Amino acid sequence: MTIGMHESNVAKWRNRFRDKGLDGLEDSPRPGRRRVFGHDERMAMAAAATSERDSDDPVATWTYFDLAQKLWDDGIKVSVSQLWRILAAMDIRLDRVRGWLNRRDDPSFWERVRDVCGLYLNPPERALVLSVDEKTSIQAKERKHPDQGLASGRARRREFEYIRHGTASLVAALDVHRGKVVAAPIERNNSENFCAFLDTLEAGVDADLKIHVILDNGSSHVSKETKAWFAAHPRWTVHYTPPHASWVNQIELFFSILQRKVVRNGNFTSPEDLIAKLLAFISDYDQKAKPFAWTYAADPLKVA
Repeated sequence: MTIGMHESNVAKWRNRFRDKGLDGLEDSPRPGRRRVFGHDERMAMAAAATSERDSDDPVATWTYFDLAQKLWDDGIKVSVSQLWRILAAMDIRLDRVRGWLNRRDDPSFWERVRDVCGLYLNPPERALVLSVDEKTSIQAKERKHPDQGLASGRARRREFEYIRHGTASLVAALDVHRGKVVAAPIERNNSENFCAFLDTLEAGVDADLKIHVILDNGSSHVSKETKAWFAAHPRWTVHYTPPHASWVNQIELFFSILQRKVVRNGNFTSPEDLIAKLLAFISDYDQKAKPFAWTYAADPLKVA
């Protein structure tokens, strides 16, 4: 059998077997300092790192410094840097947190996602599909000092100080298959304002069309007042996203665009100024709007 070993290596191991027998095939002592921490100490480090802190402790999670101190108290005198290297070799990272309950594997989850994806893929005939939600508590911030524009070899410069002028909220509806958006400012995110927005949408849609609306499970969307409104308007059909899965609702993509293009780097002298700029952006956006090429789980859109 060919194993790709050089003949000098073969000669070395043959000579060791000739001189010492089976003992000659054991690893020889290696150069460098011997391991300070053996198997048991390393397992104790891993056990401590993966243990939860006392629920009454105000410090919620371990840091490398705190964990090293605890191990010293337990008789394992390890430095912070050495502790980091040992845990990293075990693929244990104290500084990382990852969400994991963001998609519940239960029948109702898949049933609701399949329902919403079906609307995206195959809209009902003679019907309008709307994706609706609120974007609340948008901060109207005014920079104390103007930005310095970017230049060759230099990024845009921004002073960290700003003046808070309060917040504003917006409710919006996305026409899923045309890409256009209807929006209105709201004083409070409650059932009264939400139903008033639904009245606006109802008045603006051809009376011959059915309306399918995609909503998350926010309190203003599932309240008695809102359900009564839908009962009084039978051409409306509500499709609720699964709990904790509002990202299935396409309006969140548009809100992300608003945040990046208007809010994040904007300068607003008042909540009214903020609302005016948001509505101006939406008006311009609608002139060239296109439907989103939406995907589910990073795959081409298909029924879940």
